[in-house]
Amino acid sequence: MKIEISSEAAAWYKQELNLKSGDFVRFYVRYGGCSTVQSGFSLGISSDEPNDIGAKTTEEAITFYIEEKDLWYFDDHDLIINYQEKYNEPVLDYKKA
Repeated sequence: MKIEISSEAAAWYKQELNLKSGDFVRFYVRYGGCSTVQSGFSLGISSDEPNDIGAKTTEEAITFYIEEKDLWYFDDHDLIINYQEKYNEPVLDYKKA
């Protein structure tokens, strides 16, 4: 699986989470919420240091990653993150790999 993030979405995370160059953003599985790939689960975010990276990408000098233990959630889908200007926030989408 791979992660794709637009520069606009990465800039949003950088500003909202007060990140600096070299920081990390982790997408992790959490119980509850709404998802199109796993019923009853959703993604959370944190600025944790990586432990066991399963997938990653770097944009705006920030590394966005998912740990190996959370890859099951994506069910052979890639994570696509774009910025939606209308709502002034990132939008997560999943594309079958």
